[in-house]
Amino acid sequence: MSFKPIIYDNKPLTLHKAIIQPDFNSKSVFVTDTWEYVEMWLKNEKKTESLYYWKQAKNFYYASKQLPKTSSPLTSYYCFLNATKALLTSKNIPYRELHGIKGETKSKKNVFLTSEFVTFQQNGILSELCKYIGETCNDEYNLSDLLYNLPYIHRAYNLTYKSSNELFIPISEPVFVKKDDSIKSWFCATIEDNKYINDKTLKILPKKFERDIGVKERYCLRMKDRFDWNEKASDQDKLEAITKYHKKVRTYLYNIYAPTRLWYIKCYYPNKKNSSNKIIERSSLTITFAIMHKLSEFVRYEPKILYKHLENKRHNWLLSEFIYTSLYQFVDEISSEITGKDFMLPGRAIRE
Repeated sequence: MSFKPIIYDNKPLTLHKAIIQPDFNSKSVFVTDTWEYVEMWLKNEKKTESLYYWKQAKNFYYASKQLPKTSSPLTSYYCFLNATKALLTSKNIPYRELHGIKGETKSKKNVFLTSEFVTFQQNGILSELCKYIGETCNDEYNLSDLLYNLPYIHRAYNLTYKSSNELFIPISEPVFVKKDDSIKSWFCATIEDNKYINDKTLKILPKKFERDIGVKERYCLRMKDRFDWNEKASDQDKLEAITKYHKKVRTYLYNIYAPTRLWYIKCYYPNKKNSSNKIIERSSLTITFAIMHKLSEFVRYEPKILYKHLENKRHNWLLSEFIYTSLYQFVDEISSEITGKDFMLPGRAIRE
């Protein structure tokens, strides 16, 4: 191989959960409760308003864990809403006191997730979260497509809708590397699952990625775009370069909250006119926020419809998995965005 991992602060440069402002100067934080850590971080940073919203989010989080799934989407949504406010205020981003999203049921005759829609709006909490991450607004999606584009419940979706394509390919050893005796650098990772080690994989991967055929001992995937990593440059210049490039890479890569590091690259099957699934180019954060908002509307205004969805033999398990799992996933991701830290469960928590 004619490249090597970039070493910064005595460790290889690798992926971070935070999309916008990852803290490359910090080691992973092993903690059983990100609520307490982020609260301490906000206090140290003197983010008083953000701290208020964070504490509110925490209260709704613990309330959600005590409620049945027919009620918990309401408190879970307010957890997400206040946690997002904590992020926006911590970054000094102004916002209008609107949700930034609206829901609509387009057919009440049948209980289908494809009949439930949400629209991302131009102003409000979700709108500013989208803009912060670099996403668009004014887009409409149905719940089925939104759920399909979430990596942490994708297995449940595929088992529910067996004709759906697998959208996320697991990767390992994600690292930023540089060419020997050069400043030219890029991102690469390994695909280990034999199911994806073939020429067909390249046809469904993002166009920005390719296989590094120079690596013979493994299936090495790399990003075509390069960035400059100059060892002689100042730390500030180097961090600016990797932060900008990292944001570009994270557009295509997703993390799942788990005791170990789980990273996935998203496939891009063509969005055919009559396709049963649509590829949505959004982060897990904004998709999760949108789905939970719609479910919370059911709890507030039309609980009978939520009951029907949860009793539906086709997708009740899928919705149940989302209601339970999204709470942990969203909090983990938003905690990283607020602090820039990578959070991991300590070994004792895994054993417990």
